[in-house]
Amino acid sequence: MGTRPQELQDLLDSVAKQHGPAIEIAVVGNGSPLPELPDGVRAVELPENLGIPGGRNVGIEAFGPGGSDVDVLLFLDDDGLLPNADTGELVREAFAADPQLGIISFRIADPETGTTQRRHVPRLRAADPMRSSRVTTFLGGASAVRTKVIEQVGGLPAEFFYAHEETDLAWRALDAGWLIDYRSDMVLYHPLTAPSRHAVYHRMVARNRVWLARRNLPWPLVPAYLGSWLLLTLLRRPSGPALKAWFGGFREGLTTECGPRRPMKWRTVWRLTRLGRPPII
Repeated sequence: MGTRPQELQDLLDSVAKQHGPAIEIAVVGNGSPLPELPDGVRAVELPENLGIPGGRNVGIEAFGPGGSDVDVLLFLDDDGLLPNADTGELVREAFAADPQLGIISFRIADPETGTTQRRHVPRLRAADPMRSSRVTTFLGGASAVRTKVIEQVGGLPAEFFYAHEETDLAWRALDAGWLIDYRSDMVLYHPLTAPSRHAVYHRMVARNRVWLARRNLPWPLVPAYLGSWLLLTLLRRPSGPALKAWFGGFREGLTTECGPRRPMKWRTVWRLTRLGRPPII
């Protein structure tokens, strides 16, 4: 975003210190100018903010069409940091050991306390962030994606701008037969934050939730999925302005174009259910 030059430099230093072959780096200025970058870093300055998925898609293309110059793509938030020097090697070993593994979600931990927020564990049973497992989605700013996944199912949905873009890609990858792992031993340091710090949070979370269902779920599951999230939202008792923004986004999701519809197979629904997250929650 161009507002954290020191944090960005710290992240770049942590990537450069990784064991094994050097990791190629691209930095995208998402509607903001870039600071001076180390030699060899691929730099892309965009004239406008394309949103999180749009910016990451541009980063993918910095490594050739669909990222074809490399085998694996790491997505790292600019205020993150890799505290361990073996993370790159762990990623290489994980993908080499399992040809069906398509995506890895890292564990996000606060650098001061080591705490992992519950929302950063991409499964329903999130009480133990130290337990690695197969999952059905991933954390976009702390993840690794096999390039073949992008080649097969496409990139992130740029029209989402912010929120749920990872789940959209994850569902398409799972439907194509790929696996997703949450790995507690692959750590990204990131300060504790609240997602509601973003002014557009409530509207986009609701809008994109509807788009996610309309794009990816068999029609019988769409009302069940949206109904469950409507109930959960009400149970969380958001403030009046937040609830108004949420319902505005929900309405927007129902009435606006959401992109191509490619409903997942029923066997993928069953697969998600066996992994502990049926696509109605």
